[in-house]
This record gives sequence, structure tokens and C-alpha cells, in this order.
Amino acid sequence: MLDVGRHPNIELMAYCELESLAGEAGDFKAKILKKARYVDADKCTGCGACAEACPTPVLDLYNEGHAHRKAVYSWFAQGIPSTHAIDPDHCRVLTGKKCGICAKKCQAGAIDFDQKDQRVELNVGAVVVATGYDIFDPDKLPEYRYKALDNVITAMEFERFLSASGPTEGHIYRPSDRRIKAQKAAVLKKHAKSAKGLARFEKKYGMDSQAFVQGLEVSHDLAKDKDKWAAKAKNHGRLAEQLKILEEKVSKITTAKKLAFIQCVGSRDLRFYPFCSGYCCMHSIKEAIIAHEHDNDTRSVIFGMDIRAVGKGFEEYKVRGGKGSEITYKRSRVAEITKGDNQSPVLIYEDTTVQKVVKQEFDLVILATACAPVKNAPEVAKILGIDLDPYGFFKTDPANPLDTTREGVFVCGCAHSPMDIPESVAQASSAAARAVQTVIKAQKAS
Repeated sequence: MLDVGRHPNIELMAYCELESLAGEAGDFKAKILKKARYVDADKCTGCGACAEACPTPVLDLYNEGHAHRKAVYSWFAQGIPSTHAIDPDHCRVLTGKKCGICAKKCQAGAIDFDQKDQRVELNVGAVVVATGYDIFDPDKLPEYRYKALDNVITAMEFERFLSASGPTEGHIYRPSDRRIKAQKAAVLKKHAKSAKGLARFEKKYGMDSQAFVQGLEVSHDLAKDKDKWAAKAKNHGRLAEQLKILEEKVSKITTAKKLAFIQCVGSRDLRFYPFCSGYCCMHSIKEAIIAHEHDNDTRSVIFGMDIRAVGKGFEEYKVRGGKGSEITYKRSRVAEITKGDNQSPVLIYEDTTVQKVVKQEFDLVILATACAPVKNAPEVAKILGIDLDPYGFFKTDPANPLDTTREGVFVCGCAHSPMDIPESVAQASSAAARAVQTVIKAQKAS
């Protein structure tokens, strides 16, 4: 990405949307909506002082909702260009409230609340569609209880858990355990605030709260605050009990040791996507190996109809995971997930080697979800004037697999169909070559 940002022949237009595309191959006119960042990209140094000072937390979708960002933010640390943007839906100033702390903290003077959206028109010879993909919603399979059980997550969520810049800083803490830690932090904060309130009474009357609660003689002056002090002391005691219980629970929390990966969630399924998503098996093996590298006590079981390790060195990688990273490959379709003790998911499946139905408890279940088209693919297709295939990916010519139904508009990566990163990169190079051919053809014709 850094090379793209620095390339003299590439103009990067991030945070923009295509509004229309007119003309024909070799001579398109694209209208682009350049959204207001409310941050001057030329002045912003990407230091992050504005985000540190911003008082408004917002759910972080980059971390799959397992963390919070601020209303002024960058999508992720390595993003290009290295600048921030202000979320107009959550910023206090842009929603009519008083704030502006980010502007005071920004030494570069990059914050600009008066910035407006701009519309830009470009003349382009060809278009390459590279919209990426969305993951299949596993909530459509109720037997896996994705939203009902805290410790059933998607492979993408687990990917963020494994990342040093993710919500758990690379440690595999279960969502249910993280919730207990958050509850403890909230109760601890209330307990400290309550203690300050009691301290004011104790200082005023020279008596500690315990002695007051035990019913020592009440003076005339104390009688005025008796009820308030009693209520606060009672609440403080309740918070202390809650805190003690939560501290005991937190002391028993460890990282997840027993992991279960369930393959083909939504893919190779006639109800949703009948085809293989291509990359899920190797992705699960990679995640299980990294989890074991983070903690050598981690054990993983990968449940699937079969493991499709297609590619140079992929089969060897799979075998290495089994021998060196405590990965067990189980040929089975999991029938159901239920809740066991301590919020642990329990898998019910048929063990085909002994032909018995088995119940097995794990610390964490990871769903390898299917590769699905981006949610706004129909809108993009309408703007570009191209068709979609029956599954929602952009339709291409079987004889020329990068060509869409409109001449001069090409497609690559998962906008075309499910594929892994190396295949996407190779296809992107091919799409760029097809775009160049279109431009050269138009130049020769003019």
C-alpha cells in the first residue's frame, strides 16, 4: 500500500464514492463524491493526538465490534493515506453539541469542521472493479447459535483477536471472559466513586462509615445527613460484594486453550452458496498454528467434510500443523452447538471413525464463514451498468473471465468470485493489463 501511495503515476482517492459512469470504453467520465474528512489531509501528520483526546467512543467495526475507536479516527494503523477522519454521525461538534477538543489538541491545525463534500469528474479509459467481499452471516444457521452464545465467533473476529493491534492484543481471551473483566472495571469505578462520597461524610463527622452503620449514637447535626449516609453506605457495601465476586471470577480467567474450527459455514451448502470458498481451510489452519505459537498449550480441532489444501506447499503446511501445532482434523459436519458450563460451547457431531454421536466441550468455537459478495454490489452494478451473477458477484464473460458485461469495465479478486490473496493479486495484474489494452486501443483509434 505504501508503494501505491508513493507511486508518481497513481492518484489515490480514498474515502470517495463513485456516483456515475458515462461514456464508453477508452473515454469514460466518472463522477466521484469526495467525502469531507473534516481533517485537512495535507496538514495531518497522523500523530493521533486528536483521537487520544476525543471523548466520544464509537464501536470499532474494523475490530468486528470487539473494541471501541473514537469519533475522530483512522480505519487502521497502516492505512494509506496516513491521515484521520471525523465520523459525522458521532462527533459532538458535527451533531450540534459543544466539544472541539480535537481541534485544540491538533498542533498541525488540521481539524476543519467547515469542510464540505466535493464532487470530482475524471476522464478514464477503463475501470477495474475490486470491491472485495463480505463474510456470510452465520446467524442464518441457527444450529450454530452465533449470536446466542458469546464464545462462538467468526474466523474474521478470531483474526482480530490474534492480531497484536487487535482488541485482545494477540491474546485469545474469550468474549464472555472479556465481558466479566469489563463488568469488574465498571463496578470498580462505581466503588471508587462511592468511597469518595462516603469519605466526605466521614471527614465531616469524624466517624468512619462502618461505625455509623453499626448504629453509634447519632448527634443532632448528623441526623440531617443520616438517611443519605445510610443509603450511600448500603450501596457501597453492595458494590463491594459485587466487586469481590467479580474479582474471584477474573482471577480464574485464562486464555482459551481448546479451540474448535467449523468449516464450510454457508459454503458448499445448497441453501446459500453451493461452491467452495477456496481459502477457508488454509485460513483455519493458519489461525490454529498462530494460536499455538502464541500459547503452546492451545489445542485445535478442525471439523470439515474434507480439507482442501490446493496450492504449492499447502498440503505440507496442513501436515505441519497436525504434527507440530496440536491440530486434529476431524471429518464431520457439526450438527449443533449448545451451551455448557462456564459459557463453554458444546459441539454435537458424529464421529465417523467410530460411528457415534459425540458431545465435546471447547473454550472457543470459530466459524469459517463463506465468502459472500459485498452488500452494496447491486448498487455498484447499477452505477457501472454491469450485471451480477445469480450469487451476487459481478458477472463476467466465460471466455474472458476479467471482462464484465460492459466493455472497458473489468473485475478482479473476490468481486469476481471467492479466491485467496495470491490469486487475487495475480488476477489484479491481469485486470490492469486488460485495462491498459483498452486504453491503447482507444488511443490508436483516435
